Amino acid sequence: MNPIELTNRQKQIIELVKKHEPITSEHIAEQLNMTRAALRPDLTVLTMSGFLEARPKVGYLYSGQSVNNMISDFIKNLKVENIKSSPVIVSEDTTVYDAIVTLFLEDVGTIYIHSGGLLTGVASRKDFLKIALGKTDIHKVPVGIIMTRMPNIAYVKDDDSAYDAAAKIILHEVDSVPVVEQVCAENGKTGYKITGKVSKTNITRLFFDLCNDKLGGL
Repeated sequence: MNPIELTNRQKQIIELVKKHEPITSEHIAEQLNMTRAALRPDLTVLTMSGFLEARPKVGYLYSGQSVNNMISDFIKNLKVENIKSSPVIVSEDTTVYDAIVTLFLEDVGTIYIHSGGLLTGVASRKDFLKIALGKTDIHKVPVGIIMTRMPNIAYVKDDDSAYDAAAKIILHEVDSVPVVEQVCAENGKTGYKITGKVSKTNITRLFFDLCNDKLGGL
């Protein structure tokens, strides 16, 4: 997100507020040799952008944050558990054909694979396309043969931030990452149970909701 470009006058206003806070619009106008009407657009921009805080009957105070910083802080503090959605999961012995059918019926870009309740792999549309274009009988081959296996899977946990999830999606160039919880299976083996997913759609919806709410939750 690009930083907001402030005009010289808006920078002057911020410095005045820093030095004399709380300060009224009348006093700011006097200091800049302006009318309150001429000053009002700049105060509106600075207030809506989060640089200044306006308090009735008190005046303006310096908040120290721009909208960019506010959004950044919000996303870094927002936990994965608040934005994750339900994953589509199949077992390792599911045929590639059945997995493809599931992929399209559920309208997702990635399927997660488990064995004994633990995450063992992931298969994307690209993986299915590669094998479908070959001469392999997809009615007989299990999805476990074509999946990307643990530990070569990027994942997040509930208490990770939304920013961490977005960063992993971008860094690993994947459609989504599974949300996992470390558990101990019946055989005593430690692994990860799939509890959700964070996809590009989840991240896009987050930004849409932020804009739709006009940052009201910040």
